[in-house]
Amino acid sequence: MPDPIYRQIADSLQRDIETGKFSEGDQLPTEQEISDVWGASRSTVRDAIKQLTTRGLVEAHPGQGTFVRRKITPIVTNLSATHDLGTGDEAQYYIDVRRQHRAPRSTVPRVEIQPATKLVASELRLPPGSQVVLRHQQRFVDEDPYSLQTSFYPMELVTARGASRLIDAVDVEEGTVQYLRREFGIEQVGYRDVITVRSPESAEIMFFKLPEDGHIAVFENFRTAYDQHGNPIRVTITVYPADRNWFVINGTDPATR
Repeated sequence: MPDPIYRQIADSLQRDIETGKFSEGDQLPTEQEISDVWGASRSTVRDAIKQLTTRGLVEAHPGQGTFVRRKITPIVTNLSATHDLGTGDEAQYYIDVRRQHRAPRSTVPRVEIQPATKLVASELRLPPGSQVVLRHQQRFVDEDPYSLQTSFYPMELVTARGASRLIDAVDVEEGTVQYLRREFGIEQVGYRDVITVRSPESAEIMFFKLPEDGHIAVFENFRTAYDQHGNPIRVTITVYPADRNWFVINGTDPATR
C-alpha cells in the first residue's frame, strides 16, 4: 500500500532539502504552489508541512511562510556525578565545549537578592522566605544560544561567611565552586540532579529562537550541590533546548578502571 499523499509530499520535500535544492534559511514553496504541483488539498499540504516540522527540518513563521531550519550540531554535556566536583558548573561548561572544538561564551552574571521560592528554600534547608543570591547567566556555543542558568546561594554565605564575590555582577573567573573552596573551605563533594522535560516558556522561545508551536521541548536540570558536611550550598537550574543538547551520564569513571 502506498504511503498517504501528505507523507509522499513530506518525503519529497525532505529529499529536496537533503540534496541542496533548498538550503538552510530558504523559504519553501507556498501551500498553494505545493498543492498545485501535487494536485492535493491545502489541508493535505499542511499535514506534510507538519511532518517536516516534526522531523526538525523546517519551521513556520506566521505571516511569512515556512523556512528550512539551520542544521545544529549538538553539544555533549557530561552530567556524571563526579564530573565537575573540582571545577564547578561554570568552569566545566568551558572545558566541555572547548574539548569539542567549539567556542563557549557566557554573559556577565545578572545578580539579584530575593526571597527564596518554597522549592529552593526547601532544597537549601532554609526557613520559608529566606533571602538568597541569584546569579543569572546566558550561555552560547559558537554564538548560538545554548543554555540559561540561574544559581541560588544562601544569603548567609555573604553575610556570615563573607563570600562577597557572590553578589558582584562579574564573572567569577575560577568558578564559584573553586572560590568557595579556596577562600572558605566549603568544598562541593556531591550533587543531586532532577531532570524534567517541558514545553518552553515565551522568554525561552525568544532566547533560543525556537519554533513558537512548542514542538521542540527543553530540558530543565534542577541541581542541588552539597558540601563535605552534607549541607546544601547552592541550587542551580539550567535550561537546555532539546534540539542542540545531548547528555552523558557515566556510572563509573572510566579513568579509574
